[in-house]
Amino acid sequence: MKLIAELFSISLGAILVENFVLVRFMGICPFLGVSKKVDTAVGMGLAVTFVMGLSTLMTHLVQRYVLEALGLEYLQTIVFILIIAALVQFVEMFLQKSVPALYASLGIYLPLITTNCAVLGVAIYAADTSIYTVFTAVWYGVSAGLGFLLAIVLLAGIRERLETSDYPKAMEGFPVALISAALLALAFMGFSGFNI
Repeated sequence: MKLIAELFSISLGAILVENFVLVRFMGICPFLGVSKKVDTAVGMGLAVTFVMGLSTLMTHLVQRYVLEALGLEYLQTIVFILIIAALVQFVEMFLQKSVPALYASLGIYLPLITTNCAVLGVAIYAADTSIYTVFTAVWYGVSAGLGFLLAIVLLAGIRERLETSDYPKAMEGFPVALISAALLALAFMGFSGFNI
């Protein structure tokens, strides 16, 4: 029962209270760039979730059993980026073979997952936080990915609705997307009172 409460607390924190996009403002590039259509946003969110979960597992293990064991903690960022880059290559090859339409619609933003600061931020936070076991670190990574998925799908839904809305011409395109993202971030501030 204690483990279930801990996992719920981790998920609640990563998805709502400390959402990496809307609260910590990490991963903004794909968040704004791929949020024009809901189906593309779902694809990007699932890809980021997969990469976050798997990279958190691999980086946590590398941190504990390689970097710390050899006294090479100062190489953490470089090693983590290499691990994330390899995982993104795997996802890119999979999508190119299995779902070419999604691969084409994600375009340049798919390889940019490698340099997505949210993915690296989750990996570093989970590896540096001594309270996480391997399992809870992976749970945290997947939950943070689901938080990214939630945020990008919400913004994509808002942006799709805005296409048929009437607003000043000066607000078309990126300005209205930024205002929508800001209002969404303000809405997520309401979760900041939750104790996790």
